[in-house]
Amino acid sequence: MGMAALGSASALGLTTISTRRSAQAAEHSQAVVIGTGYGAAVTALRLGAAGVPTVMLEMGQSWTKPGEDGTIFSDMLTPDRRSTWFKDRTEMPLASFLWMDVANRDIEPYAGVLDRVHHGDMSVYVGRGVGGGSLVNGAMAVTPKRWYFEEILPEVNADEMYGRFFPLANSMLGTNHIDPEWFERSRSYQFARVSRAAAEKAGYKTNFVPSVYDFEYMRREEDELVPRSALAAEVIYGNNHGKRSLDKSYLAAALGTGNVTIETLSEVRDIAQQQDGSYALSVKRIDEFGNVLGIRQLTTQHLFLGAGSLGSTELLVRARDTGKLPNLGEAIGQGWGNNGNVMLGRANLPQDLVGPLESGMPAMGIDNWDDPANPVFAEIAPVPAGLETWASLYLAITRNPERGSFRYDPGADRAVLQWREEQGQPSIDAAKQLFDRINSVNGTSYRYDLFGDARAFENRFTYHPLGGLVLGEATDLYGRVKGYDNLYVTDGSLIPGSTGVNPFVTITALAERNIAKVLAEDIPKNT
Repeated sequence: MGMAALGSASALGLTTISTRRSAQAAEHSQAVVIGTGYGAAVTALRLGAAGVPTVMLEMGQSWTKPGEDGTIFSDMLTPDRRSTWFKDRTEMPLASFLWMDVANRDIEPYAGVLDRVHHGDMSVYVGRGVGGGSLVNGAMAVTPKRWYFEEILPEVNADEMYGRFFPLANSMLGTNHIDPEWFERSRSYQFARVSRAAAEKAGYKTNFVPSVYDFEYMRREEDELVPRSALAAEVIYGNNHGKRSLDKSYLAAALGTGNVTIETLSEVRDIAQQQDGSYALSVKRIDEFGNVLGIRQLTTQHLFLGAGSLGSTELLVRARDTGKLPNLGEAIGQGWGNNGNVMLGRANLPQDLVGPLESGMPAMGIDNWDDPANPVFAEIAPVPAGLETWASLYLAITRNPERGSFRYDPGADRAVLQWREEQGQPSIDAAKQLFDRINSVNGTSYRYDLFGDARAFENRFTYHPLGGLVLGEATDLYGRVKGYDNLYVTDGSLIPGSTGVNPFVTITALAERNIAKVLAEDIPKNT
């Protein structure tokens, strides 16, 4: 059985963890956390620091072992089997360039780091491995506008969140800010300056965005003083250097308590409650090539679901509809949204060169969120192709009120997302209004060659799945699942479909808030 244990080291000033084989864990643990993403990592650290023996169950592997090329992760331009979760071909968000599929590669099925989960008209990108989505995202650590946070989660104390938990989350995550002076002369952010100029000419403001990628390391990358990562087309398949993913922050600290272990390549399939009130889990164990090693039974007194919007929601939808947790209510599986995601590209004018070197880590966004009629926050995204593309790319976050839900499919034994392509139209409309103006003022046009067909806007996938187990509906106001004691949700499934910005700081801060309450009120009376 793969077990992750602490192996402290210092690499580029960041704490790291390693994985080694170790003895099998006990069949019962006082606390079990499913997943190792943002909410899960927060929860495990705080449980471990409080002295609670805790097992984390991770579906993917621990990314600590270099491949044959000496690196842990593969880059975007030459992906190999490490890139993708058990598929025979990669599935890039940019499906084409000049209508040719030049980015994807045939690969050997393997327990890779990025998965694209297909649900009919919507597919969802998720991270697979110790650190979850932190391994594969663009590192943009954005705190939402307070007025919008108060709107989406009105029963959560915003003073407490903005005074205590958002600052705590940002500190623990290692959030940092780009040096504005360096940004202005950096070759790797020429693409962002081109998009900024076009937006400002149209009357829109741009903001720098914080990041968990070490901008000082990136500065040294550009000066060719250290191995390149963000400047070597590394992002969606993992970063070999510079990025403060969860394995280097919360999870390293959790393992450091001595009370937390991580079991890798372990997928929880079923949850049931036993007569004494504890929970029994069926855990499928595989190797890195997908061979099933066995089904293990594990019991726990306190169960925390941190498997993400898709994973946690599926576990509870399945448990309810198979009768294993029959007291779960109708709110389970409701309130899902894609954070209003829509991707688009613009064709730059011939004189507006972006240059061949583009940082894989965005550092700026077009911020039109305070527009009451058409709120949009658009990441200025890179196209790190290593050559001049004359293209500007954006991931727009819009205020789309449409929501999806999950239905259990007994034949496939999975929860299926109910989402129609037309539900994404409000996002396209919002993005189009903003970028029509930018194109009109600048004399530019959309790119129609990026998404595998002739569409200018791509809203059939999301990086920001949210909801399914909404706070205050499927759970109480601290993530306790209604109908069951000692069963908790601690991830993005708590958030009703939208944060208005990249969501991981919000997920982290909310998890900090919730576990503080649970430790104060629930764990002591049960230990």
